[in-house]
Amino acid sequence: MEGTRKPETEDLEASLLRIVHEHQQESLQIREQAERAKKDSLRNAVVVAELLVDAVNGGVEGLFVNEKRIEFEIRALVITILRYKKQTDAWLAASHALNSVLKEIGDFENWMKIMDYDCKSINAAIRNIHRS
Repeated sequence: MEGTRKPETEDLEASLLRIVHEHQQESLQIREQAERAKKDSLRNAVVVAELLVDAVNGGVEGLFVNEKRIEFEIRALVITILRYKKQTDAWLAASHALNSVLKEIGDFENWMKIMDYDCKSINAAIRNIHRS
């Protein structure tokens, strides 16, 4: 009986060894697939991170360019404002000078009227003296 049982035991042992071997092969394939998936995921994550950094840097670069344009425009506006300030000051000075001249003319005209009145008064007084 032992002789008949031996081939069954060997078949059973061979089947178990085959099952263990198949299990090890499948486990190895699953590990390799997991490792490949992990590497692919890591590679994709790096690509996504680079794209995000590029997108953010592109936005920052655009903001930097806009900031430089704004600073240039501010400088140009300051120069224009200073030029207009000088022009306005010149106009104001001319206006004050004109105003002073007009006051002097007004004063001269008033002096002339006073002189005319005084002359007429003197003339009337002389006529009155001459008639008397």
